[in-house]
Amino acid sequence: MTEQPVRWTAATVHPDMWADPDDDPRNSDGPGPDGELGALQDCLTNYRLTLRMKCDGLDPEQLARRSVPPSTMSLLGLVRHLAEVERDWRNWITDGEPLPRLYGGRDADFDEAVGDQAVVEAAFRDLEREQAALDAELAGHQDLGERVGRDRIAIRELLVHRIEEYARHCGHADLLRECVDGRVGQ
Repeated sequence: MTEQPVRWTAATVHPDMWADPDDDPRNSDGPGPDGELGALQDCLTNYRLTLRMKCDGLDPEQLARRSVPPSTMSLLGLVRHLAEVERDWRNWITDGEPLPRLYGGRDADFDEAVGDQAVVEAAFRDLEREQAALDAELAGHQDLGERVGRDRIAIRELLVHRIEEYARHCGHADLLRECVDGRVGQ
């Protein structure tokens, strides 16, 4: 039987939080964004930050650890998976030829997420590049009802789907991180 890590948090104000409110990059002073588009983009940004926070401070082996056998899911696999789906979402909004998969065959984003520093660095570069590329493409579509791509998906639907995907995987990241080193929090 393997020993479970001791649960802990870096927060001192609220023991069930990941970080103290003053140290949490997702917290901002002042009013929230105006309008539906701003609210959706803000929500997506916060989930992206949450994923990074859940990965912060871990070494390559910890990031690649499959913490819940028999699943192949790991924090590094989630980073690679989200880079892959950001690229795929760009395919949803184009009328042209689809971009090739980043990591090859089915489940390669998880299966090939190994504890090597070069793989970790490449995964985070891939994620940043794919996020920026899709964000840039979507910047030209301010009308949330506009339909784009071969399947005529509404921009609103794509943004909501992106939030949904990150939210689901941030929940996975909570559990994976707790299994890796015991760190818990919102």
